[in-house]
Amino acid sequence: MKLLPPSMRWRLSAAIAVVSALVATALSLLVRTEFAQTQLTDARQLQDQRIQLVVREYALTGQAALGSELDSPTIPPELLSAVRGGNRATYLQRTPEGSWIWAAAETSGKVLSLRSPYSDRDEALSRLDRVLLIGSVAVVVLSSVLGVLLVSRLSRRLRLAAGAARRVADGDMTARVRDVIRDRPRDEAAELAQAIDGMADALQERLIAEQRVTADIAHELRTPVTGLVGAAELLPPSRPAELVQDRVRVLRVLVEDILEVARLDTATERAELSELALGEFVRRRVAGVAPEAVVSVLEERSARTDPRRLERVLVNLLVNASKHGKPPIHVTVDGLSVNVRDHGPGFSEELLRDGPSRFRTGSSDRGTGHGLGLTIAVAQVKVLGGTLTFANAEDGGALVTLELPDTPT
Repeated sequence: MKLLPPSMRWRLSAAIAVVSALVATALSLLVRTEFAQTQLTDARQLQDQRIQLVVREYALTGQAALGSELDSPTIPPELLSAVRGGNRATYLQRTPEGSWIWAAAETSGKVLSLRSPYSDRDEALSRLDRVLLIGSVAVVVLSSVLGVLLVSRLSRRLRLAAGAARRVADGDMTARVRDVIRDRPRDEAAELAQAIDGMADALQERLIAEQRVTADIAHELRTPVTGLVGAAELLPPSRPAELVQDRVRVLRVLVEDILEVARLDTATERAELSELALGEFVRRRVAGVAPEAVVSVLEERSARTDPRRLERVLVNLLVNASKHGKPPIHVTVDGLSVNVRDHGPGFSEELLRDGPSRFRTGSSDRGTGHGLGLTIAVAQVKVLGGTLTFANAEDGGALVTLELPDTPT
């Protein structure tokens, strides 16, 4: 099973959650450390004040007061060594039985010591730990939810922008990011949307200018070419006349193809749909264009499509296979799929990568031409709502697959 890479939304959400957890942990540790240090400082100060009272009371009465002991055998060695020489000190002792805060002072060669329980302060610290834990979890959850909401909004805007950009790439020059993103705060995503729209506007202007020039040239050429065809037919029979007539016919076909490309570029063409038996339709059309081609119908299905445009696609594919490939040519109909295969050198890597391009055949091995046949076929299939894919067969030859939709658009 192929795992999909995580989207930006989940990566950013995870980053926000991790940062929130780190910040909450750091703050909790800081608060706990400061609280514990404050507790210990307060306990030491209180115990030091008490031992001072004990020392003064002992100096006056000679008695150990406030529960203190004189030369106690249980005094910690660390505290005992600290008070030698007439000093006063405090000490926190932790044992399996509990925690104690000690204070001791040396007077007249004797050591007065005072011990008080520290467990209540440990319990307060434990309660603080629970509060900090609950608070940290709440902060992480809340920040994660807010992060997901904010990142989801940004991700949604970027997905909409990407969808609009893909529509432009697919030929829909009316698609704009500003039309699909309603809420547009001034941020990097808005700048990206503005840049994409600017690029699409500039591209549309250039395409319109190119289409206009192409259509104008073709229209201007159509009239003189029509007259040239008529004049060529009037030439007396001879070899030069045949050559002129052949070249004039090629020129006429080229002009008609350019006009058709110009019409398809406007994206205003609409299919006139009707029901037909696809296998039988293909068999009849192939017999009229390429009688030597072998037609196989694996599954006969009824297709709702435009017969005129479908015939145009089949003719262009068969002419391309006959002109640039090698026999035998096989045409296979399987349901709504039509495969056209020849046994020539196959398509070039450039055509397989970028698709057909007008006025470029892509490979000298497949002969010469204007590159308009496959370009027109791709555009006509797009009008039909289908797809046209190009590949090279494993054992050699070019393979074109036409897929018609179940529900035409």
